[in-house]
Amino acid sequence: MVCLGNICRSPLAEGILAAKAKGLGWEIESAGTSGFHSGEKPDKRSIRIAKENGIDISQQRSKQFRAWDFEVYDIIYVMDSSNYQDVIKHAQSDEERAKVKLIMNELEPGININVPDPYYGEFGFENIFTMLDQACNVIVANA
Repeated sequence: MVCLGNICRSPLAEGILAAKAKGLGWEIESAGTSGFHSGEKPDKRSIRIAKENGIDISQQRSKQFRAWDFEVYDIIYVMDSSNYQDVIKHAQSDEERAKVKLIMNELEPGININVPDPYYGEFGFENIFTMLDQACNVIVANA
């Protein structure tokens, strides 16, 4: 799961999918395309909305996406088209590029809906949680 700073959207996506995929043996992590918040906990608003929904993301720490992540992960879900472009720049092959997917395309294939960045409060964390929760339901159902 990848967003810009790895403190709002991608930690929520990581926590939601990890909770839904228990027992499937998946390794689920998140990262940011920037290193602005490396080592920091998720935004307190992300922690709060996750907790309200029975998920604890308070132990996560922000880290930056690196090219070697292509070697580790089968799928790299990004939150928006800007994240997509930033991650694709690290890809060295068509196989690596094919691993990068907009997460909301799992729910609505080919529509390319962005998960808005809630950091500045224009789009509530509750709405972000709902979007990611619905997408993660589809990811697990298609497993």
